Amino acid sequence: MAKKGTKTSAPAPAAASSSAASQPTSKSKKDSKKAAGPSEGDFIVFSNSDKEPKGKRGGAKAGPSKPAEELDAGPPKPTVKQIIGGHSWTGKLPVNLLSEHCQKQKWERPDYNTIKTKDGFSVFVTLSAKNPKTQEVTTLPPFKLPPSHVHLAYKPTALEAKHFAATYALYRVCSMKNMHMTLPPDYRSLWKEFEALKKQDVKEGKAWMYEADPFQAQREREEAKAAAEKKRAQLQAAKEKAANEPGVSLAFRGSGSGGAGGGGAHNVMRGWANVPKIEMGNKTRSQLEDLLRRETVWNPNGVVMSASQKAAIVKEFKDLGFRQSHIEEAVEECKDREEALEWLLVHIPEDDLPRWALPEKYSAGVTVAATDLKREGAITRLAQSGYSIDLCRKLLALHNGDEAKAAEDLQKLLLASGSESVDDSSQDADGLDTWRDADECWEEEMATLEACFGEKFSKTSPEICEIKLEGVKNGSQTNVDARVQFRKSEQYPTQVILAMVAALPSYIKLSVIKQALAYALTLEGEEMKIFYVASWVQENINDIIEKPGRIREVAAVASAASEEPKKAVKRARRAPRYPKPINWSPDPRSTEEWRARTETPSYKKMLYARQNLPAWQVQDYLIQTVSENQVTIISGETGSGKSTQSVQFILDDLYSKGLGKSANIIVTQPRRISALGLADRVSDERCSQVGQEVGYSIRGESKTSPNTRITFVTTGVLLRRLQTSGGRVEDVVASLADVSHVVVDEVHERSLDTDFLLAIIRDVLYKRRDLKLILMSATLDAASFKDYFTVDGKNVSVGLVEISGRTYPVQDYYLDDVIHMTGFSIGNNREYYYDDNAGSKSKDDPNDDPINKIIQRIGSRINYDLLVETVCAIDSELAETQKAGGILIFLPGVAEINRACNALRAVPSLHVLPLHASLETKEQKRVFASAPPGKRKVVIATNVAETSITIDDIVAVIDSGRVKETSFDPQNNMRKLEETWASRAACKQRRGRAGRVQAGKCYKLFTRNLEMQMAERLDPEIRRVPLEQLCLAVRAMGIKDVSHFLSRAPTPPEATAVEASITMLRRMGALDGEELTALGQQLAMIPADLRCGKLMVYGSIFGCLDDCVTIAAILSTKSPFVSPQEKREEAKEARKRFSQGDGDLLTDLRAFQEWNDQMLERMGQSRVRAWCGDNFLNYQTLSDIASTRSQYYSALKEMGIIPHNYSESNSSQQTKSMALLRALTASAFSPQIARIQFPDKKFAASMTGAVELDPEAKTIKFFSQENGRVFIHPSSTLFDSQGFTGNASFMSYFTKIATSKIFIRDLTPFNAYTLLLFSGAIDLDTQGRGLVVDGWLRLRGWARIGVLVSRLRGLIDKLITMKVENPSLDVEKNDIIKTVVKLVELDGLDA
Repeated sequence: MAKKGTKTSAPAPAAASSSAASQPTSKSKKDSKKAAGPSEGDFIVFSNSDKEPKGKRGGAKAGPSKPAEELDAGPPKPTVKQIIGGHSWTGKLPVNLLSEHCQKQKWERPDYNTIKTKDGFSVFVTLSAKNPKTQEVTTLPPFKLPPSHVHLAYKPTALEAKHFAATYALYRVCSMKNMHMTLPPDYRSLWKEFEALKKQDVKEGKAWMYEADPFQAQREREEAKAAAEKKRAQLQAAKEKAANEPGVSLAFRGSGSGGAGGGGAHNVMRGWANVPKIEMGNKTRSQLEDLLRRETVWNPNGVVMSASQKAAIVKEFKDLGFRQSHIEEAVEECKDREEALEWLLVHIPEDDLPRWALPEKYSAGVTVAATDLKREGAITRLAQSGYSIDLCRKLLALHNGDEAKAAEDLQKLLLASGSESVDDSSQDADGLDTWRDADECWEEEMATLEACFGEKFSKTSPEICEIKLEGVKNGSQTNVDARVQFRKSEQYPTQVILAMVAALPSYIKLSVIKQALAYALTLEGEEMKIFYVASWVQENINDIIEKPGRIREVAAVASAASEEPKKAVKRARRAPRYPKPINWSPDPRSTEEWRARTETPSYKKMLYARQNLPAWQVQDYLIQTVSENQVTIISGETGSGKSTQSVQFILDDLYSKGLGKSANIIVTQPRRISALGLADRVSDERCSQVGQEVGYSIRGESKTSPNTRITFVTTGVLLRRLQTSGGRVEDVVASLADVSHVVVDEVHERSLDTDFLLAIIRDVLYKRRDLKLILMSATLDAASFKDYFTVDGKNVSVGLVEISGRTYPVQDYYLDDVIHMTGFSIGNNREYYYDDNAGSKSKDDPNDDPINKIIQRIGSRINYDLLVETVCAIDSELAETQKAGGILIFLPGVAEINRACNALRAVPSLHVLPLHASLETKEQKRVFASAPPGKRKVVIATNVAETSITIDDIVAVIDSGRVKETSFDPQNNMRKLEETWASRAACKQRRGRAGRVQAGKCYKLFTRNLEMQMAERLDPEIRRVPLEQLCLAVRAMGIKDVSHFLSRAPTPPEATAVEASITMLRRMGALDGEELTALGQQLAMIPADLRCGKLMVYGSIFGCLDDCVTIAAILSTKSPFVSPQEKREEAKEARKRFSQGDGDLLTDLRAFQEWNDQMLERMGQSRVRAWCGDNFLNYQTLSDIASTRSQYYSALKEMGIIPHNYSESNSSQQTKSMALLRALTASAFSPQIARIQFPDKKFAASMTGAVELDPEAKTIKFFSQENGRVFIHPSSTLFDSQGFTGNASFMSYFTKIATSKIFIRDLTPFNAYTLLLFSGAIDLDTQGRGLVVDGWLRLRGWARIGVLVSRLRGLIDKLITMKVENPSLDVEKNDIIKTVVKLVELDGLDA
């Protein structure tokens, strides 16, 4: 409310609003009395409506009418829309939107309760609904904010508080919709606050608060409470039952300290009832445990936890039911909490695990029904001493049912457990020096034992005796029934085979046996060993029970999954080979050789041409600046010669001083084409061949020699050299020991790689004072770079050199000028260019201006007819004036260039050439040559021709104003090259290309108005794209504190962005905690999106490389299918012809494979294009996919993932296991995963009994972590699916689109084991309910299954390392691969 006596343009209304009037409480009556008599300067709004008030409302008496003159003299009365939405708001208000929503849902009108406190007004909204049948009204509790957010609700006026309350109520029932776009600006921002609150509530199990139907949610909660009350009377019985149902017992145990709400057990188990159940067949588990016993390694990097970490883990795990001694042993061996928990679950015998960690209905010693009772009896007898029952079963089978030999092997393994090598020599002596045979010795000892122990002694068989132990205690238990058994072996009396039969934990029984055997070793030469050992056990068993020793000592036989005793082989790290440091001793011969070369006619001729460049004028100053400073920044216009001449000036200066052979100048370029072009140009100017004095090194191609003094490289090549150096600054310094100068060209582009390189080089400069850094920029932004190198105060001197450009005047023509010049008009069949919102409209009467009409009709895509007519007009004008020179056209990408080339080649007077980075070097060089006689050269280029390449004979430029820049697409969480408007700085560079040799013209296919709206220059790439790839590259160098390193970049990224990227890398499996995995090391080297890289690495390991590389190429490009508006249904049917129900990407894969087969068979292009048209496929997109695929193959060869002699034809067209391919495809998208929720099963009667019915597609629901419920996009091949192949319970998606609903597409369904093997971290639910993957995806099942699969993941990473070290290694038949494939194909079950 406005204060008395003041004037304000939009005063707040008094509390006596229409809402207050409609609820005549005592408070509202007081407020209305106050409002009845406003003083001068006050005015009051009585309505929440945006309509004019009609008459008197709320019983308030109207004040005396005032003359019109007096009313006009005051400020205008604001409307509610102006108060709530601002003066420009024309949309609906929150209260109106809530009322409309309630009306659509057939609920009652919302009820508002206004409260005034010292902090201001607050309003509570109450919703109610009437049952149309019973007429019963259900009223919900008022929507209230939690204490942490309640401050948001207090507003200075009741009206504002009411609209705030309506906004919060709208969010509570419409959070899954994008309704915030319809709210006023201030209330739209509140929606984001509520989104953060919802995430917190969902984490705390309060997702019911945001159901679209709150009445249904309330009914469900009331029913759940009623069910909990009903079970309260049966609590004692439930507790007893909990002994056989892990998880439930803990739920009851924790309910005492849980929050209010009653029914603790129900709340703990809620959300787990309908989640997918994960099972593992006995044979499959046995095979997996066998594999892990042989291969697994714990904490391979030797990470040591801090004392505080260890203490916290010990305390937490002790509360979970583990023994303290076991936990202390685990934290000493493991790297973190998760691994310690896995270690415990693997090594502790099942009978000593906490109840929650056991499978459902577990009972010790119970096995599956067996047909061979004798064999099962032997297994039970062997296992009763604490040996793993699975291990007993294997050894008994190995010895063809010979129980004695199996017992002997078990004892050997026990003796070796915990040691680095098996050593059983102590019990393999040649025998005792006795004249009696073994049988006589055995009988005599049996008689002696019976005499000594009396009733405690018994013989269970002729070869087994048993002695009962007395006074055995285990904690509070006294007189534990315990017996020690001795078995006669073939080496008796030298060898004693012990067994323990006792109600003790397995690891204690095994510890007793092991320590007793250790005592037996001291009885060498003694005939009566059994008596002495039995007596020793009787004396020491209670001490052993109290302090049983390390579980590692017995783990090899206590658990089938525990690793076999073996010596850990630490992989020796190869010491990197560093180059020798530069020898700066002068060599007069190099000077003489150089001077002799400069006297040759060819060199002098080239030197004369070089002297005409602007850079020549600053040669001496440039040399002096480089000599006197460690960092030199050279700025100069394109064409000034800075890229070609600067390095030659530096080299020639060194030659003149006798230091030519000490020179090793590395020049980085952002693109391959510019590195190749400059190497050619500079070698020509120095009259030498490429690869001699001047060379180059790009990905997959290098041309250098020992005599090379200048090497042009792509930025990525130099970064990879530094990445593999070792990681420390000293290692990077050593890797550059033979480099005298590093020249970084095109720094003004501020690419991710360039900023990364500068951050590394700056630290190197502090250590190597003789290293020179030269930065070259086409713009005058040197000051920012100078500050970057001097800010640390490390005495790095920075010099500046400016080279003036040599350009002629350039005249500009804009789109309206071009249309006027060409007489262009749009017919019905013309294609559109873009909509500039009529940027050049006539101020007088724009509707009558024909030029503006054409501009308005020009659409969003490049109009190739206009482009052709513009080129023809320029060609005619130049021909009339008899001027030579070429035309340069800037287009955004390869596809646009190809189309323009095809259109312009129809003009006979033109010599058309493309120019882009994907071209072969030979093709790129054609643009520098002159056109054939009688023709004009037309070069159609991407932005590589802006600054990287200079074509001397260009006199006219056509600028489309478009460019493809790296950007982040939040819909699919991927970096992509996306077409956008260029910056004004880029357009200025393009324009300058027309004035290189004479006065030129620039034809801009956009309006002046649009040019003013373009960005001045693009933000540095480090601020525009996700940082996962960069963080991974930093970590791959060995730098552990990634955040600190990136904070030292020229433009530091946001700390939150870095942290989010590190988290994402962990979820993808590239990082394990802080350590880089083998997968992460490979992803750091692949020049592709991380998900595509992961897919290709896995494809190479699992034997489906070609399919995975093709899918990665599809993801990096786009789907080849097209869907015209007028033929949408036909297009959908055409796509379904390639579908087999296994997702959109595999459908795209089959379409590409068919197209590729036709191309390999050299079928006519017209026929292939016709086939594409019939199947609604885009021929150009398929070609782009093929091109991208070839680039990926080259990168994989360079990395060593595949052999260099590998060809694409080597790989089979059809993967053997589509289930595996589906799994690998889905794994690439993690964490973009949706959970599938199927409806309750329905059955129909049939002749053979009840038959399960497929659910209707609309009853299957999908849920994502961020958005809750999501929907399959109608364009997906899975839109109408009633079920999914391979027992799929989850769906990976690549793209997420928010319209009326949140849709997902580019889908691949997959099963639970795919999730476990290839998705985020596996967490064990310590209440025994199952597993949680990636922090939110739940699976019901035994905790040990999660541990086994987690260990198997580590073996996959180990296999990647082996494959990289030996690319020709055939891993297809490897046991690890076979196990993974079996788990995925059979979903964990036995074949």
